[in-house]
Amino acid sequence: MRTAWVMLAVLALGGCMSVSDMGQVAKDQLSDAGVLDHSQTRRINNFRLQPDSFVYIAQGPFAPPGSNYPRPNVVAEEAFTGFVQYFPMVRRAAQPLGLEQALAEARSFGANYLLYTRFAAADDRIGNTDEWQDQEAVDRLGVDHGVVQMMVIETSTRYLIDTATIRARGGLLTLYNHKPADLLGPPMEDYARSLLGISR
Repeated sequence: MRTAWVMLAVLALGGCMSVSDMGQVAKDQLSDAGVLDHSQTRRINNFRLQPDSFVYIAQGPFAPPGSNYPRPNVVAEEAFTGFVQYFPMVRRAAQPLGLEQALAEARSFGANYLLYTRFAAADDRIGNTDEWQDQEAVDRLGVDHGVVQMMVIETSTRYLIDTATIRARGGLLTLYNHKPADLLGPPMEDYARSLLGISR
């Protein structure tokens, strides 16, 4: 009897959504519950870029508060990895730059837009035995957190097209040997898709 109920439930769910949709829903639920990595992106505008836009990516030199600062250009690197899948013309700065310098470089390469990023906050919690031996603080155990701020600026007019904030936190199943920078890949891809108006 139990098998019949299980089969009936599977058939009912199968009629409502595809297997990939069910997988995505399950992943979203586990992320919301704190089991997997979770991120939330808030955009100020709903402006869309053309797919053939040339985007130059740079990171500001701002260091987030705290002693666990990620490597200097990691946000630009992660943004480039996410954006290059959706924008055929994308380039990133080799090192952190001030805003004026980043705009000047973007113009010199002929870019249409500058994606200017910075790590606003990063909390690298103890996630492996080496970090435990270094810190030995029970209150430092837990999942990593990070906040990234971004601006999209039209290089020719200096017009601010969009600003966005990504708040990311790790999950219980992914906390081992992770850093706040490891949380940035998926939300950067999501942001690139949202700039093109592509749903997940």
